[in-house]
Amino acid sequence: MQTAIPYIFMRGGSSRGPYFRRSDLPRDRDLLARVLISAVGSGHPLNIDGIGGGNAVTTKVAMLSASDDDWADIDYFFAQVSVEDRLVDFKPTCGNILSGVGPAAVEMGLIEPGESITDIRIRAVNTGARVLARIETPGGMPHYEGSAAIDGVPGSAAPVELNFMDVAGSSTGAFLPSGRIIDIIDGVEVTCMDVAMPMVIARAADFGLTGHESREELDANRGFFQRMEAIRVKAGALMGMGDCSQSVTPKFGLVAPHDKPHEKPRAKPHGNQGHIITRYFMPWTTHPTMAVTGSQCLASCALTPGSVADGMMARPEGNPATITLHHPMGSMDVLVDYTMDGDDFIHHSAGLVRTARKLAEGSVFIPSSIWDGQP
Repeated sequence: MQTAIPYIFMRGGSSRGPYFRRSDLPRDRDLLARVLISAVGSGHPLNIDGIGGGNAVTTKVAMLSASDDDWADIDYFFAQVSVEDRLVDFKPTCGNILSGVGPAAVEMGLIEPGESITDIRIRAVNTGARVLARIETPGGMPHYEGSAAIDGVPGSAAPVELNFMDVAGSSTGAFLPSGRIIDIIDGVEVTCMDVAMPMVIARAADFGLTGHESREELDANRGFFQRMEAIRVKAGALMGMGDCSQSVTPKFGLVAPHDKPHEKPRAKPHGNQGHIITRYFMPWTTHPTMAVTGSQCLASCALTPGSVADGMMARPEGNPATITLHHPMGSMDVLVDYTMDGDDFIHHSAGLVRTARKLAEGSVFIPSSIWDGQP
């Protein structure tokens, strides 16, 4: 016997996975983890016995419900299922998968759409972050075709506008969770920062890297990953996050100047103004593009005086500032609204445009020996 669970399968940004109604899943967290492991097929590098895709960006899960929060319309509960280790992490959130929350909520009947544009107030349950999503709903249904393009996703689609509010310190309670702009761990300077996603950020050069390496080159560099993981776990303790050896947070990022010394500036029209090279880790593999949550933290780090990224780019004129993060498959623009109090960076909000597309819907089946479908 098998248990059928209704779901919508969606691409959100440069990630994809199943979107469930929270009420269609068990409430108990341990049982929920076992159900998601079975549905995704965690435990095999190809997720051959589930609907995962053999990569951390394709083993993500969204669970939606109508919110009882005074501000929000929809509660978005996220789970990162590991590819091979049969682990589920409920600590982080995911901004790429969040791109599909608005359309999925309309598809599920959780929110009444407008006739052309629908604004959806989303609470990220894992971190408490508040996000205002704007989607196209001509005729009262999500629109998926359009001209918006994002690097890492072929073709174009309808835009999904996301504005992240009050995300500084959303996971740890502090913009700089260690209390310092620079920490030295295992001889490497890092900036521990929490903006939408708690991160440990270091200079690529301090690991003997240029920052321009491809995902494949970085994933093959196991010596780097061993050093990075040791630093990440120690940084997690400094950030008040406890033992992070089995958690995907804090995430790790590298920064480097945009232009190689032998190249002409590629950014237009102001050289490297607002442009910086970034690499983001999930954390045990390299992200093929850039995480939406991580992009906000890296962009904030690039703007913060005294951070490991200080001096790597010319500060953009005006506020909000557009920061262009260059990743292995292109770039991502992040609009950061901030103020400076002397040398103190004060983050207000960050916005960006992603896309999403409904890929399939129906039921995913798991063995009834894992869960019989009863509440």
